[in-house]
Amino acid sequence: MNDIEEAITRAHHGEWARVVASLTRRFGDLDIAEEATAEAFATAVERWPGDGVPPNPGAWLTTTANRKAIDRIRRENKRDDKHKEARIVYDDTPPEPLGAIDDDRLRLIFTCCHPALAMEARLALTLRMVGGLTVPEIARAFLATESTVGQRITRAKAKISAARIPYRMPSAEDLPARVTGVLSVLFLVFNEGYLATGSDTEPVRQDLTTEAIRLTSLIRALLPEDGEVAGLLALMLLIEARRTARVSARGELVALDEQDRGAWDKALIAEGHQLVRERLAAGVAPGRYQILAAINAVHTSARDVRDTDWSQVLALYDQLVRLDASPVVALNRAIALAELDGPEVALAAVDRLEDKLAGYHAYHATRADLLRRLGRSRQSRAAYDKAIELAGNTAETAYLSRRRDQLG
Repeated sequence: MNDIEEAITRAHHGEWARVVASLTRRFGDLDIAEEATAEAFATAVERWPGDGVPPNPGAWLTTTANRKAIDRIRRENKRDDKHKEARIVYDDTPPEPLGAIDDDRLRLIFTCCHPALAMEARLALTLRMVGGLTVPEIARAFLATESTVGQRITRAKAKISAARIPYRMPSAEDLPARVTGVLSVLFLVFNEGYLATGSDTEPVRQDLTTEAIRLTSLIRALLPEDGEVAGLLALMLLIEARRTARVSARGELVALDEQDRGAWDKALIAEGHQLVRERLAAGVAPGRYQILAAINAVHTSARDVRDTDWSQVLALYDQLVRLDASPVVALNRAIALAELDGPEVALAAVDRLEDKLAGYHAYHATRADLLRRLGRSRQSRAAYDKAIELAGNTAETAYLSRRRDQLG
């Protein structure tokens, strides 16, 4: 039974998006594709323990899902054009080889991440249709009610239908911007797992980081020449490599300079470094994710925090600022600046961001640390208090509280 359960889990991870995409192409309806695919997996749960795992699970699931979709069309009599229905129901075209469905999966991802949809709708729809997460799983991931998530998915599907959003690859002119939108969705999923925003959930959500990496790996396989896809995957891998060292046994966040580097995942680091090197060798100007991955490569290359090449980190942030002049990037640059030019210079840079980051807990946490290093304990305590007030992550709150309480 354990072997059967593992086979079903593997099939769910590997084949869900492929089956949904195949049915969407054939029937042109996300509702039909989703429901039929879910029914096919439910049938597998019932039959595989007795019948055994089929030699080609993906083909079995695709065939079963097609039959389920046809049954639903017959039951609901949704199509007025009986001839069209007959062509769908009695289609005897031989099934395509599984490898030919890859483009369908990519079309599905672009459809779910279409810019006409609100970001929360893109997140929910992508996790459901491409990732195969259930509505309760998505609701837990983003601290929303199941009804809210269900409504987001339903409305997103309705908008796709009403706006006639095409199930196809974007044009060559639109592709770069559309890929950027897809990566933004996946990065949001990863960030929520990397440092969960809610106070009533685990501080680090491995299920979300794993899912984001899996989906980004899928995009990487489908768009192997896209540098930013490779950059985002490398970034995720290098951050995920540090996961087991990021929270102490007491449930407290462990800062990068205090982490046990021996506990980092060496295989993930090697994979991330390899992707970074490949992008450097390509000789193409890097994008945002590639630079962020390079910064993390510098950090994960240092055996000890004292070995960190801060000049290289700062140079990379300078490069990033030219692409993304956001106040959060400027804040992170200031942290590197403190290591080279001292906390006083860095504090001046941070204070210039107050009007833009006053509601951001990391701004106050950074100020608190710089003020602590300058011996300005009273001001540091006030900054820690504000950071604790704004932080939602339990591990981060515990870390900030300890740092505050250590002040003289």
